[in-house]
Amino acid sequence: MIRRLMTGVLPAAVAVLALLPAAADAAPGASAPRAAVPAVAAHEPPSLLPAPAHRAHPVSRRATHRRSNHPVGVVTTRHASLNVRSGPGTGYRTIGVRHPGRRVALQCRIHGSRVRGTHLWYRLAHVRGYVSARYVAVVRGSVPWC
Repeated sequence: MIRRLMTGVLPAAVAVLALLPAAADAAPGASAPRAAVPAVAAHEPPSLLPAPAHRAHPVSRRATHRRSNHPVGVVTTRHASLNVRSGPGTGYRTIGVRHPGRRVALQCRIHGSRVRGTHLWYRLAHVRGYVSARYVAVVRGSVPWC
């Protein structure tokens, strides 16, 4: 029933709504000219929100992004994802992953369980999780102790 509504009735209703403003402009006896309504694709309902205000100077996305003061590391695993754990050790549960080559913001370093010769773990700055220092190369800043 819902699939039939989504594939049959809804697109037809949107098409009718998209044509209504154009039909009202062509009606005889319209005294004041109406503003042009932009064409809307058949799968998108017309927006009821006001048009955004025009900015004289567009702001780039790069300019609005704030650079954090946290040290930055890069995941150095080759083919596998790096596990993000709830604590500084392999005995803690995995709460996420970071893919090879991804940059991560680091908050601090701490001793934890041993992973391939190192006991150091990094706490991630924007996520409550830890990654083994064995698989992260620090590329900017120095990581303080927790």
